[in-house]
Formats: sequence, structure tokens, C-alpha cells
Amino acid sequence: MTVRRPLALASVSLALLAGLIAASPAAAEVKVGVAVPRTGPYVTVGEQVLRGVEAAAKDANAKGGIDGEPIVLDVQDDSCDSNQAVAVANHYVNSGVKLVVGHVCSNASLAASDVYAANGIVMITAASVAAKLTDRGLPTIFRVCGRDDDQAKLSAAILAERFRDRKIAILSDLSPASRTLAAATKDNLNRIGVNEAMSTAFQPTDADDAALADRLKAAGIDVVYYGGDAQEMGRLVRIAAERGFRPQWFGTSAIATPDFAKIAGPASNGVLMTFYLDPSRKPEAQGTVAAFKAQGIEADGSMIYGYAALQALVEAGNFAHSTEPAAIAKALHSERFDLVLGPVGFDAKGDITAQGYVLYVWRDGNFTPAKSN
Repeated sequence: MTVRRPLALASVSLALLAGLIAASPAAAEVKVGVAVPRTGPYVTVGEQVLRGVEAAAKDANAKGGIDGEPIVLDVQDDSCDSNQAVAVANHYVNSGVKLVVGHVCSNASLAASDVYAANGIVMITAASVAAKLTDRGLPTIFRVCGRDDDQAKLSAAILAERFRDRKIAILSDLSPASRTLAAATKDNLNRIGVNEAMSTAFQPTDADDAALADRLKAAGIDVVYYGGDAQEMGRLVRIAAERGFRPQWFGTSAIATPDFAKIAGPASNGVLMTFYLDPSRKPEAQGTVAAFKAQGIEADGSMIYGYAALQALVEAGNFAHSTEPAAIAKALHSERFDLVLGPVGFDAKGDITAQGYVLYVWRDGNFTPAKSN
């Protein structure tokens, strides 16, 4: 008995120790939601943003994460649909996610942002350009990209400067982003004193694209501004060229993806486009660009902006020594941070202070800054 008792006590002690270890809480981590389209027509942009976020999370975790807590990503598909975006936002609320990179499409961001703001969740988008998103002044809503009203002002200025004496057509499809950009560009152009020869909305299909191309050609249109996405504009440009109509095409940030050139083919050469300042050319982004290239990935489109969105959350959290959304939002509004976009801050609305849109031209499947006239 005297020999067995210590062994029995030792067994009990080991069992208790094992129970305590099993019952101890797991190491703290900070969940970051990533809401992007993984289905639907904007998958390419969604994948660009996601790759950027994943790379930023990897780099941040190698340095301790946010305030010493490792980042764990919760990736959800909103399909650029407003209702699905709200469902994703509610998922994050119910899952205890307090920081979100997303959404990509403006309609999705606008719908989900109300949920985030009501629940004190910080949302930062890498691609949603609708002015209304930040004009409401919601304290936890931010963006690292530009605004559509700034893009429309630049587009109108370029049209007036380069094509004042040419016949200009302004097109839009039924998507909210296309309608908004077309209307804003038309308004700004008219204020400058230039009137378009044609302004029309259409439903993009092969048959309608062909009919529209014939109509534009018959009207003697020289320049066509269209706010459609890469798939829609790529198809229209290709079909128009096949029908012998080759005007000066002018697109928006929605075609800043290789898909445009793949769909338009050789007709993409010479197409103008407004897009954010290319961050991959900045000295601050060279390490990130090189890391992508080492994996065989070109850091194009919205990839660097996805990286910057998460990087901003990380830098703000480390500055505030907190993973709480209120502290991170306060830091974002009040401080400046060295991101892959350069040294930037955020204004009272949540808009980034980085340089906005510039003009690009497509050549041989890629877009590069256009030369000034």
C-alpha cells in the first residue's frame, strides 16, 4: 500500500495536469475577414485583392501579426452581389470578426458597410470607388483606392483636352458602377463646355454589341467612353473591330485586368483607361513586387492595393497597441503610415491621402502610363 500510493498520486497529478493543459485557452489570434468575389464576372479582381491580402498577412505574421497576435483570414465570397454582401457581413458579426478587408464592388461595399458601421467593425476596401461609401462619414469605413467622382473628373478633363473637336459617345450598361461613372463623366464634360454627340445605355450581349457598334459607326463617332467592366468592354471593343469600327476607346479602372486584353484581342491596343497610380513602380513596393515575381506572379491590377489594405490595419493596430476596431479606426484617422503605397493617411471620411487616378494605355496585353499630349 505504501509503495502504490505515491504512484497513484502521481497518476492523479499527471491526469490533473493534462486536464489543465487541455482546458487552457488557445493562443490569442486576430481574425480578419476578407470579402471578395470568388464567383461571378469580377473573380479576377477578387483574386488579385485576395492574393495581396494573403501576402500581407504572411509578412505581418512573420513580424508578430497585429499587436503580437497572429492574423487568421476568414475569406468569404460575396459575388459582388449586395444581398450576398450583407449575408457575409452578418456572418462576420456572428463570428466575432472585427476587422474586414473588402468588399470589391461598390454596391457590395455600400450594402455591407451599414452592417459593419452598426456593429463597430472596421472595413477597408481595396477597390470600391463609389463616393457615397465614404461621403456618409461612417467612422469605421475606409478605402485605399480612389473615388469615382475623382475618376470622372479626370476622364472628362482628358476628353476635353484631347478630343474636344471630335464626336464623343458616352456609354453605360445597366450596372450601378457603369451608370454612375458615365453620368458623372458626362456632367463634368458638359461643365467644361464640351457636349457629347451621343449618350446611351445598353444591355451588353453579342447581338446588342454588334447593333451598337453599327449605330456608333453610322453616327460618325470618333471617341467612345464606356464605364463597363473588363468582360463587357472587351467584348464590345472586339465585336466593333470585327465590324470595321475602330474609334478611340476610353475605359475606366474596371478594365484594369488582363482579362480585358484577352477578350478584346488585338483591338485592345491603344485603348485608354483611367486607373489608380501604379504602386508597383513605387520604391516602397519593390520588395513586395519582387516577392510576387519570385512566385511567378505579376503584381498587377488590385493586388498591391489588397496588400496595402491589410497593411494599413496592421500598422494602425501596432501603433495603437491594440486589435480593437475602435482603436484601429482612431489610429487610421489620425496618423500616417508607411505602406506599399508610400507614406499615407486617411481623412475624416476614410479616404486615403495617396495620389489618385492617372491615364494609361493598353499595348500588347498590358497597360502602361500614357504620354501627355
